[in-house]
Amino acid sequence: MLLTQAIALSLLIGFAGFELTGLVAGGLVTPGYFALYFDQPMLIVQSLCVAVATMAGVRACSAVTLLYGRRRFILTVLLGFALQWSSISLFWGAALAETRIDALGFIIPGLLAHEMERQGIGKTVVLLFVVSALVRVVLRVSGLMT
Repeated sequence: MLLTQAIALSLLIGFAGFELTGLVAGGLVTPGYFALYFDQPMLIVQSLCVAVATMAGVRACSAVTLLYGRRRFILTVLLGFALQWSSISLFWGAALAETRIDALGFIIPGLLAHEMERQGIGKTVVLLFVVSALVRVVLRVSGLMT
């Protein structure tokens, strides 16, 4: 339930951020997910690192094949999913990777990589943290998150 509320707030605040800046905070759902994991910074750092690796992988693939539009997006999400699964298995253990309930966490790096490629890493990460922090504050102030 908390994830649903965080995602809903992420959509609202992320859309407002887009309207004000013209930038997307790493995908409209990503800030809501990050807001829930601010107390676990290593998971956030891991997701960001996987996103950068995903972006590099897609760029490498682009050098040898035609990637554009939906194909590029799908490849980005699939590669991000695979790298996130692999890194969680490697660093946190295969059991955790197999029992994670929030499958959204496997899609986040691909969404981030897609926006990083379009807007640049710095702009995407700054807006991501601003929107994530706002989502977390609203969740705390409203009493939804303790």
